[in-house]
Amino acid sequence: MSVAPHAEPFFAAGEPDENSGRRVGILLSHGFTGSPASMVPWGRHLAEHGFGVAVPRLPGHGTTWQEMNRTGWHDWYDELNRAFEKLKSEHDDVVVGGMSMGGGLVLKLAGDRGREVSGVMLVNAAVASSNKQLLAVPLLKRVIPSMPGIGNDIKKPGQDEHGYDRVPLKALGSMLAGWKAVREDLPKVTQPIIHFRSAEDHVVDPSSSQIIASKVSSREVKERVLENSYHVATLDNDAPAIFEESVEFIRRVTRP
Repeated sequence: MSVAPHAEPFFAAGEPDENSGRRVGILLSHGFTGSPASMVPWGRHLAEHGFGVAVPRLPGHGTTWQEMNRTGWHDWYDELNRAFEKLKSEHDDVVVGGMSMGGGLVLKLAGDRGREVSGVMLVNAAVASSNKQLLAVPLLKRVIPSMPGIGNDIKKPGQDEHGYDRVPLKALGSMLAGWKAVREDLPKVTQPIIHFRSAEDHVVDPSSSQIIASKVSSREVKERVLENSYHVATLDNDAPAIFEESVEFIRRVTRP
């Protein structure tokens, strides 16, 4: 299956810190039905600051929604885990970041990998939803393959995350089951967290940020409210603030 334009993964080699000589790697995960296109600008910015960066393409994304319906939470998590292993083998410290579903995936990774993860960066992370319509997904996925999409919730004109215009329901059901596992494991997360959350988000409601903040064991959980962006904030008006503040966060949590 060929990968759509702009959906290719992004990787960049890092450079040793000029003072400590340590190498820092960053793993960034895109969200459900999205593509690396939503994270690559952030990744390029971090690479320009000398960090090693991996923005993998989650299985089933960037091709067709029909193919995505043949993948699920474990496939997506396994891909992130492989990318993490490679970064960890080449760097002294690794910080993970994710948007939307990607936020849930990296929280699970942080809980599972413990001290191997130095910090967690979230952008409108999703681990739950108050949308009652989702209760029908286990039945609907047996009857219809997809529903209209939820992509490109971006305030800034002219931006495109290059996601699907349909939501594959079997994959959605898998994500909802994955969320449950993430929520159960949140107390295992101890790393510093910065959560960039849009004040107006038409995809992820505030319940996720409330659950994350209340259930993780991290001593540091900073929520940064974005006033001028919608859900895909990494491509929106507040993207420069996310990029710059994440550099500061990474340097601080990886300081020897």
